[in-house]
Amino acid sequence: MYAQEPTGGAFVARHTFTAVLCGMQQKTISVMGCGWLGLPLAQAMVQAGYRVHGSTTTQEKLPILAAQGIEPFLLTFPEKGPETQLSRFLQADVLVFNLPPSRQPSSAMPYEQVVEQVLAEAAGRVKHVLFVSSTSVYPDLNREITEADALAAANADNLLLRCEHQVQQWSGNGTTVVRFGGLMGGTRHPGRFLAGKDKVAQPQAPVNMIHLSDCVQILFQIITQNKWKYTFNACAPLHPSRQQFYTTAAHHLQLPPPTFSAQGEPSFKLINSDLVNQELQYQFRYPDPLSCLSSPGF
Repeated sequence: MYAQEPTGGAFVARHTFTAVLCGMQQKTISVMGCGWLGLPLAQAMVQAGYRVHGSTTTQEKLPILAAQGIEPFLLTFPEKGPETQLSRFLQADVLVFNLPPSRQPSSAMPYEQVVEQVLAEAAGRVKHVLFVSSTSVYPDLNREITEADALAAANADNLLLRCEHQVQQWSGNGTTVVRFGGLMGGTRHPGRFLAGKDKVAQPQAPVNMIHLSDCVQILFQIITQNKWKYTFNACAPLHPSRQQFYTTAAHHLQLPPPTFSAQGEPSFKLINSDLVNQELQYQFRYPDPLSCLSSPGF
């Protein structure tokens, strides 16, 4: 278990940080995608004594990253030439690939090709790759889901699973995939997600959520504990119903709550994250998404 406190927008683990700062050779972490999740992770790594590269797609964000002690890189795809921003960015011990497919501009290089190019450039430069994925890779099986259940979703249309497979076949010293559940915290308040909507389906389906601070800490612990060649689910261990969670969340923001319809067959998945606890010895800061809504500063 790690003592955690808010620092630089993220919750940091004092014991691990002390170990990093006491005599260990400084390592370089490249965080690709310094947005909602990537920026607080990069800040946490800087505070831990790591050298950190951070990427952005906007010129305006470069000085913001630099002010946080992060070496900024402006990356656009496709990258061409023998010595590109990408090749310099990838001079690192660990690459955290944190570019969600939904955030790729429509005019940009297709997501799968971005993954392919980054992995090709990383060969011979990066030692480890940590790939941020999603529990959306799983179908609704109406039961508890473990990491092995992604095999049930394996098909040509599952973009994230195809990209995960690329990462896992990469020629480096080891990769790890983290499948996060629904993201909340920071600027993402779930009270806005369904507020005012009518006849929302599956009111009794369990929600699979995770708070920003837990996302940051899980990635941080994977890196500092050298947990490679794993696939982890990462969701809060408690799963309130969809109706209870989103109604309560809307009330917290004084927004009109959604209404729900119980028609139709049940369709849900309940994500099991026991492997995170077993391998990382990690205890969630926010194990209950419902009580998390009442946390100070949320």
